[in-house]
Amino acid sequence: MIMDPQYQQAWQNFGVERATRQNTAIREALAAAGRPLSPAEVLDEARRHVAALGLATVYRNLKALVDAGEIQVVTLPGEAPRYEPARREHHHHFRCDVCQRVFDVHQCPGDLAGLAPPGFSVSRHEITLYGRTAIRTSRRRPRRSRPG
Repeated sequence: MIMDPQYQQAWQNFGVERATRQNTAIREALAAAGRPLSPAEVLDEARRHVAALGLATVYRNLKALVDAGEIQVVTLPGEAPRYEPARREHHHHFRCDVCQRVFDVHQCPGDLAGLAPPGFSVSRHEITLYGRTAIRTSRRRPRRSRPG
């Protein structure tokens, strides 16, 4: 795994002496995922590069990355936080009811001011869609009938 100079500089900017194999693997897992990840998902992905990585190390690094503004927390009602790279354009999320993974939704319904109660104004919004991923629904196998 090559230490990207940009990663090294970012870590130094918020007081980390140097980028380690562990924090580089965590950052790369988040960047490559293309969707918000739970700490357990970050651990699974980062362990592909650093087998001895532990969950406590993942949590410490996630906190440092949030504090540095490099990643942001994705909060869905009633669920543990997930994390994604910061500075993304406005977007929403889709959560699969089967696998519980969360995906980015890049369309937005736009101005929702008309939904606010009279006398209130909308300053921002977050929308989460729930359902089943197309991959899961298309892979369902038809039930075989058992011989009588």
